[in-house]
Amino acid sequence: MRIVSICPSNTELLAFLNADHLLVGVDDYSDWPKSIEQLPRLGPDLSIRMDEVEALAPDLVLASLSVPGMEKNIEELKKRKIPHLILDPQSLADIRHDLETVAEAIRFDSSPILAEYDAAIAELKKRGDSATSSPSLYWEWWPKPVFTPGGVNWLSEISRLVGARNCFEDEETANIQTDWEAVRQREPDFILLAWVGIMTSKVKPEFVLKRPDWQSMKAIEQIHVMEEALFCRPSPRLIEGAIKLGKLVHPQAFEDFPLPSFIKEKQSHL
Repeated sequence: MRIVSICPSNTELLAFLNADHLLVGVDDYSDWPKSIEQLPRLGPDLSIRMDEVEALAPDLVLASLSVPGMEKNIEELKKRKIPHLILDPQSLADIRHDLETVAEAIRFDSSPILAEYDAAIAELKKRGDSATSSPSLYWEWWPKPVFTPGGVNWLSEISRLVGARNCFEDEETANIQTDWEAVRQREPDFILLAWVGIMTSKVKPEFVLKRPDWQSMKAIEQIHVMEEALFCRPSPRLIEGAIKLGKLVHPQAFEDFPLPSFIKEKQSHL
């Protein structure tokens, strides 16, 4: 079977199903696992070169609606009658469902990964529930203008899972354009920078220190750069991100949390 993925989270999902060897092409931003390094690149996820996709003669394209603007990819796939699946996960349960859906489409067995995935979430919740405090987290997706996730988002979910809370979780939407004053008024305990599409080394915490009245915020000693690949992509790698978050906000409860074998196994091939 010949599969094309046009979104990093879909590429990672295939890898967790041990089906990455079926890939014949990926988008420019897919960078994990190592097995995809030599595959043809088909353009950034918002500007996929569909002529090149079609030339690969895929049996299935894994498409996505996880980022606004991806709709035009779907329209073009439909127009060209290229077989495709559309994934649009917003939660850990959605990611689980997508694992099942893709596994069924490619006739793979998803039960081993699903069992480990469920066990990891249950253990995260158990430890998060044992925490004696619930720190407030400000997640920054983009610095200018300021974008942050709302309550309908996996970052709010993993925050709750590890015994914390997104300070914008009361906003019933996936993401919000806001401003620094609104953030400051919510007085978060942690400022977590996970800029979408930006490598960790390029994220600049000093941007925060140039904003008005930052000195008065209690979180100013708790500014952290969070890996884009572990927090901004709706794939099973969010579990690794959740473990890292737990160790940051509740170190006593999470310090000995082992990396699940389904993640460790993939990392061993990197």
